Amino acid sequence: MLVGLLAKNAILIVQFALERRRLGMAITWSAILGATARLRPILMTSLAMIIGLFPLVITGLPGLNLFMAPAVGENGYITLGAAAIGGMLIGMICQIMIVPALFVIFQYLQEKLTPMTWHDIESNEAASDIEQYTK
Repeated sequence: MLVGLLAKNAILIVQFALERRRLGMAITWSAILGATARLRPILMTSLAMIIGLFPLVITGLPGLNLFMAPAVGENGYITLGAAAIGGMLIGMICQIMIVPALFVIFQYLQEKLTPMTWHDIESNEAASDIEQYTK
């Protein structure tokens, strides 16, 4: 579940950046725009999963479980929850910083081998996005 959620967000960043690149935006600006456009959805899905897993971690901590007897496998639940929360936090940071950098590197290498063909140069679809970063 953790890998699937992180991979989905990374694919959406790259897809958005690639669409902007095909409209004529520079590689670095398309990567930055892809990361900024997907920042809020990444934060929302990641934080929702972290908040959902948080009770799994705190229910087994000493002092917080005052009214119930220790559950079977309590240590396993704490370990599983802590690992998932840590993975989401690290993955969220990597998606915001490393995925756009890797997009720039691999897109540059790909365009060096096979130059990109521009399908619709006269399109004004991304004009507002481009204006935002040229000021």
